Amino acid sequence: MSNRCTPASNQENTDVSRPLCLAIRQVNSPPAGRFPAARLAVLVVAATLFSATHGSAQEKAGAPAPSAPDNKPAEFVGSTTCQACHEDIFNAFQKNPHQVVETDKKRGFANNACESCHGPGSKHAESVNAADIRQPAKLKPAQADRVCLTCHQNQPTHVGRINSSHAKDQVSCVACHSVHKNGPHGLVPRKQTEINALCASCHSEVWASFQRPYKHRLPEGAMSCVDCHNPHGGSVLPRGLQTTKANEPGCFQCHGDKAGPFAFEHAPVRLEGCAACHQPHGSANPRMLTRPQVQYLCLECHSNLPTPTPPANGTLGTVGPAIHDLRSPRFQNCNLCHQKVHGSNVNRAFLK
Repeated sequence: MSNRCTPASNQENTDVSRPLCLAIRQVNSPPAGRFPAARLAVLVVAATLFSATHGSAQEKAGAPAPSAPDNKPAEFVGSTTCQACHEDIFNAFQKNPHQVVETDKKRGFANNACESCHGPGSKHAESVNAADIRQPAKLKPAQADRVCLTCHQNQPTHVGRINSSHAKDQVSCVACHSVHKNGPHGLVPRKQTEINALCASCHSEVWASFQRPYKHRLPEGAMSCVDCHNPHGGSVLPRGLQTTKANEPGCFQCHGDKAGPFAFEHAPVRLEGCAACHQPHGSANPRMLTRPQVQYLCLECHSNLPTPTPPANGTLGTVGPAIHDLRSPRFQNCNLCHQKVHGSNVNRAFLK
């Protein structure tokens, strides 16, 4: 066997076959004391190394170049394309209030009602991959609201002004509104029991208050949460309370006889509202009062406390005349005499 290797024709083959040449030289010129079987072992190792390196070089040379990424933006394909796979959703959507987007050209999404919320669907139609389409229910609240406000912003209703605590607490539109489920009933439940169940899914501690003995009749289905609260905000009152008349509290929609105006106003009714004395969600006390006895509720204001500038003939921070012996049961229920506690047109002391 020759102890020389044939020169390679190019640099690549020279690099690949160099280990084999060195091994052959070692076999032809073994060191002293080495057994003949060592020659065979060296040849086997050299052949294995040559096949591995040579094959890797061929694969590297023959590998196809990676394809360039498709940076072309997705395009609108129309709602009929969506129908091919989502036929049940498409058919239910025909009874949905959002169906008007399909035919209303001034909104800019004619024949593309599905893509008005989900974005252009050409890539999703080709790949059938959920990652290639926008899903508002899986977006962050601010991003999901931005999709809805594409059409609903600055509408002349409370819907177009999301400034309630829901928006501040990162509660998105799709947390309450289901575009595909309610069909002709709109985007939210319409029955009072269903509305209450939807609100109670988050406000569980408030719903527990309605299990008290004195409460508004929500568990019986006679009222709903939105009779008093506006979930979209837009109210001048706290907690998203509904307003009536000239921005009066929504309580006066049902309790109109307490609204006034009166010749003699009771200051808490006008300044603090009904919640100054009542627990509207439910109470263990009659008439949903905040205290178990009327005298304790009245004495929170009408007690022997100093005031900076006591008004003329005022009762704030004072005690009643000497005849008001609070040890006697006949004086422990203030509204036995002061019946017009919400305001009176006859008597400054709200007497009957």
